[in-house]
Amino acid sequence: MTRTVVVTDYTFPDVVREEQAALASGAAFSAHQCKSADDVARAVAGADVVAVQFAPFTEAAASVVAPGATVIRYGVGYDNIDLDATESHGLKVGYVPDYCPDEVADHTAAAALALLRKLVPLDQSVRSGEWAAVKHARPLKPFDETVFGFFGLGRIGRAVLDRLTGFGFRFMASDPLLTEAEAAGLGVERVDADTLLRTADIISLHTPATAETTGYFNATRLAAMQPHALLVNSARGQLIVESDLAEALKKGTIAGAALDVFAEEPLPADSPLRDAPNLLLTPHAAWYSDAAIGRLQGLVAEDISRALRGEPPRRPVGQA
Repeated sequence: MTRTVVVTDYTFPDVVREEQAALASGAAFSAHQCKSADDVARAVAGADVVAVQFAPFTEAAASVVAPGATVIRYGVGYDNIDLDATESHGLKVGYVPDYCPDEVADHTAAAALALLRKLVPLDQSVRSGEWAAVKHARPLKPFDETVFGFFGLGRIGRAVLDRLTGFGFRFMASDPLLTEAEAAGLGVERVDADTLLRTADIISLHTPATAETTGYFNATRLAAMQPHALLVNSARGQLIVESDLAEALKKGTIAGAALDVFAEEPLPADSPLRDAPNLLLTPHAAWYSDAAIGRLQGLVAEDISRALRGEPPRRPVGQA
């Protein structure tokens, strides 16, 4: 019986690499644009290898793929894959955590610097006919008096730190996996989360969405931040209660934020974030560069070939 490879959904111009990997191993190939769990379950019935980008891979899908199938996530995270279901059905799951760390770090650092230097309100003021730098920039600390905080300091957080080291910031981080020795070597003050919230002038989020971190930045914790503080999120949209953030920005509880990830994507038309002030929004673009697309699809194509040879994913879920 011919083996099959299915791409459930994709935002790339094409999936030629993936198709070539399938055909080279004598497998049939199909690509879809699934939106719902039902769409996915229909598309992947009997599949030996599944590549999924944003569509939900649920119990319904896990129960209909071929026994021992491999599921590959296009991306760094795998929140849209039901790992309990894949484990119970004996499926192998891989992901691609290493295709865009530089791009995400560049985007995060750029967003942070834009917030700190008030580039968005200054731009808007000029476009509205004003010429009043101090009115729209204040309060604005020099960078050598600014505390830059990290909520999580893993691979990408450390890449952001590398990019910002020359600006003169004082750095602190809250991360249960960060040791005092590591922090000292990085030039970072290790603090608990409460201290980070009270002290940092800007906080960049670099942690997965877990039971402990989902919804962590809610009304209470946003209120614990300084009124001039800023928040940057290029990690997981689920870390922030979006309605609470929108309200905090409207009330001036914190001064501004930059978001590249959201609890629901695309961002709903009725999201309260859309009319929140002092908020820089980008459409989950931090991963992007022309080269990153090629790396991502090339690595997924490699995993398709590995799966069809009976080998495990290059990066099984659970490995960094």
